[in-house]
Amino acid sequence: MELQGRAAIVTGGGSGIGAECARTLAAQGMKVAVMDVNMEGARAVAQECGGTAIECDVTSSDSAEAAVAAAREANGIAQLLINCAGIGTPGRIVGRDGPLPLEAYEAVIKVNLIGTFNMIRLVAADMQEAEPMEDDERGLIINTASVAAYEGQIGQAAYASSKGGIVALNIVAARELARSGIRVNTISPGLIDTPMMAGLPQEARESLAQQPEFPKRLGTPKDYAKLVLQLCDNVLINGEVIRLDGALRMAAR
Repeated sequence: MELQGRAAIVTGGGSGIGAECARTLAAQGMKVAVMDVNMEGARAVAQECGGTAIECDVTSSDSAEAAVAAAREANGIAQLLINCAGIGTPGRIVGRDGPLPLEAYEAVIKVNLIGTFNMIRLVAADMQEAEPMEDDERGLIINTASVAAYEGQIGQAAYASSKGGIVALNIVAARELARSGIRVNTISPGLIDTPMMAGLPQEARESLAQQPEFPKRLGTPKDYAKLVLQLCDNVLINGEVIRLDGALRMAAR
């Protein structure tokens, strides 16, 4: 996919992996819609990379529809969607205070899984109207899962469920959207050095950095963004879930 001059949407673009993707795509000449519920972060990233900040609650049909329409008006039909919006609230199925409140489980599923599906369905509907590129490709959708989809740790029931759902959704979406020339791939990161990770004590960070087999370090948002560019470049990569984790396999705790 030739990126120069084309439009992209990045959800969760106000911080972390999403913010780095927005910067990277803008540097490649893309017109980037930086979507987030955190408008302060979205505006800061958009100002930095010359993008457009758009408020978007991925769990809401109305909010997402309005956001996609605003992105279309500003930049044209998006031919790249990167779904980075997500939350990871922990909680054991049965903890010291009893069963995990159902609302807590629902909240994570709603943002991570339903939010991803919500954006796929809306942006894909737009993408199929775009002018085809080489190999009749019209667009690319990249979702964000996690190694927790495979090795969810204790306290990650909701998070692992949501990311496992994204993994299962990947091949179905790729098969359904193939007729429109739209590719779908998913990146499953391991331990990524995000603002949430930065809040841990240095000793804990150093311990986590030793868990991947190689290289012995935390991943970075730039590592993710590099893979995004590689997926854009190679049209044959479709329907794939790619672990980005240095051969990490998470333990139970």
